[in-house]
Amino acid sequence: MTQQTPTTIDIQEEDRMIEAEFQDVLHGYLNSNHRKKVEIIERAFRFAKSAHAGVRRRSGEPYILHPIAVARIASQEIGLGSTSICAALLHDVVEDTDYTVEDIRSNFGDKIAQLVEGLTKISGGIFGEHASAQAENFRKLLLTMNDDIRVVLIKMADRLHNMRTLGSMAPNKQYKIAGETLYIYAPLAHRLGLFAIKTELEDLSFKYEHPTAYQNIAEQIEATERKRRMIYEDFAAPINAKLTELGIKFQAKYRLKSVYSIWRKMETKKIPFEEVYDLYAMRIIFKSPDPAHEKELSWRIYSAITDIYKLHPDRTRDWISVPKANGYQALHLTVMGADGNWVEIQIRSERMDDIAERGFAAHWKYKDGEGDEETELSQWLETIKDILESPEPSALDFLDTVKLNLFANEIVVFTPKGEPITLPAKATVLDLAFTLHSQLGTHCIAGKVNHKLVALSTPLESGDQVEIITSQAQQPQPEWLNFLATAKARTSLRQALRRDRQPLIDRGRTMFEEACLKAGIEENNELFTKLMGRYHVNSREDVYVGIANGEIDPAETFESIRKATKPAGAAAQTSALFKKLLNPFGPAKKKPMDKWKADDEEVAINVKETYILRTKDGKENYRLAECCNPIPGDDVMGFIEDDGTVTVHSLTCPRAALLKATYGHRILMTRWEQRAETRFKAEVQLEGIDRRGILQEISAVVSGVPNIDLREFAIEATNEVFNGHLVVKVSDTAAVDTLCAKLKKINGVTAATRI
Repeated sequence: MTQQTPTTIDIQEEDRMIEAEFQDVLHGYLNSNHRKKVEIIERAFRFAKSAHAGVRRRSGEPYILHPIAVARIASQEIGLGSTSICAALLHDVVEDTDYTVEDIRSNFGDKIAQLVEGLTKISGGIFGEHASAQAENFRKLLLTMNDDIRVVLIKMADRLHNMRTLGSMAPNKQYKIAGETLYIYAPLAHRLGLFAIKTELEDLSFKYEHPTAYQNIAEQIEATERKRRMIYEDFAAPINAKLTELGIKFQAKYRLKSVYSIWRKMETKKIPFEEVYDLYAMRIIFKSPDPAHEKELSWRIYSAITDIYKLHPDRTRDWISVPKANGYQALHLTVMGADGNWVEIQIRSERMDDIAERGFAAHWKYKDGEGDEETELSQWLETIKDILESPEPSALDFLDTVKLNLFANEIVVFTPKGEPITLPAKATVLDLAFTLHSQLGTHCIAGKVNHKLVALSTPLESGDQVEIITSQAQQPQPEWLNFLATAKARTSLRQALRRDRQPLIDRGRTMFEEACLKAGIEENNELFTKLMGRYHVNSREDVYVGIANGEIDPAETFESIRKATKPAGAAAQTSALFKKLLNPFGPAKKKPMDKWKADDEEVAINVKETYILRTKDGKENYRLAECCNPIPGDDVMGFIEDDGTVTVHSLTCPRAALLKATYGHRILMTRWEQRAETRFKAEVQLEGIDRRGILQEISAVVSGVPNIDLREFAIEATNEVFNGHLVVKVSDTAAVDTLCAKLKKINGVTAATRI
């Protein structure tokens, strides 16, 4: 018998592992409610395994394990069927091997080929290494969603597995991927009703963006687990006994807040972990063979609970009568526990719970016979069509519009006849008018909310009954764009405005194209984004109208255009600027280098090590973003500007989130090199009960805290309540925390928080 070499043994062991992983996917599929098409799944697996043979991931494992993992998530965690499983197994074949979409089509048919092609199309942009034409890349995603929503569901599975294995990536790649995941994927998962995936994506992103905070909260959760469990069991015992007595078949679950949501609450409320009282919620999942009886059973359970505990009157949510747009159904109530803290209880049937955790895909489980993957999500796509019709938005505006509409919290308002209308939060009377009909929107002059006359810019709240008042004399106004929240309303308004302005737009476009041609400058999305920012206008049409009216002189824009497009003559200068990032105070040492693509030029830049923020000889190798004013102690990131300088943002800054999702290739993993002589601007907000002498006490405390220079102090009192605003110079976050802690000890000061 020939002795096997270690290499052969390793390969055989890997093959056994790969086969076991695939069989797990197959086993999960066979236990689903989908039509059993095992043969085509096995063929797809063998095809993908052969195509990726010999290729390994950054972690060292065989590459085929990644498509298998994506297929498992698509099947077992999202609930997709054989077509999607095959597409998941094959999703990287066209992009990473010599096989084409036609090869996939000839072997597996049109549907699978269409999904693989869709996944290949959106592998760039926010989903890949380069993010130059951001609006166009994201538009591709939405168009693909419009064609077949399964593409995005498989892409969600792909991203989830990438996040689960993110530890093997370089630090700057971790920042980029975690940032765009938190900005795009987690809200998209929420909108698709994939709650479990959304929660995991948020926690994983948070873990890589704020590792210290993540670790601290995780340790505090573990340390308080035993005590919290005991409190929950005491709280749940009388409810369990009552429901059992009523003969209701149910399961009670203890649901802990995610690490990310706990941190968000701590940040928003400016409170320590110990003051987050709603760490857990109770979930009651009941059996109901007949869906027609689910509502009645839900309210029976509600009634039983409110007989035991005191109800919070303003925190009952009926998502059964009016489900959320993503299909979510449940009855929520909040009651006072024996320890004096409010506890949320969620009441769901088994069907509702499955849909809440796995989203729209779970609907297929409850259909008779085989699931039809192609027709379940058509209603949700109407919102996407509204966004796609939006005329030529800038890259950042486009992403904001998408987040505003696809990812916003929802409200439900009613027409005078009682018809429910679902809108994004912060929608106004005018948004509702455009939602009902574009003509209602263009001629809207006011509204009646709950029978009270209000302006068309008035924000609506859930439960409002709204009547639209119109006048044929009313004409659409450009300033309406400032308070519209829905894509449909903004699109309809722009179309109406464009009809009136079309001659000016055409003339301005011609003038601009002639000016660009004369200067040798090419038009592109990024160029227009910068031009709109420079002239403070909202769209390309506004730029054209400004040129036609003589308000914008194309000749004055040439310098900014040249910077935006980086002409070839500036290549050497740009290269030098980026190389200087490696060591701004001296020659760069020999270190491992990587390639960074800057438009048409490849620049060598060290992306494997952290960029250190420091000061030497009065010179700083960075500048602070005015939108968030980060200081040492804050988790920060660096953003490479067009001129090669680095702007530092706090990781919690909304602008930073947008930059990570839009220009991920320009993000630097960054840390402070603290120097005691450097001072940074910080702002503190004060609130409290006014009394004689409190101003002097506040001043004395500020003066007495070391390492703080007071630069500005304003205070305003209304009746017995005051609001104060401090601007100080500090060395780090610890100094601000010390100041806030001392201010809160002053009698009458109820809050002191850094802005």
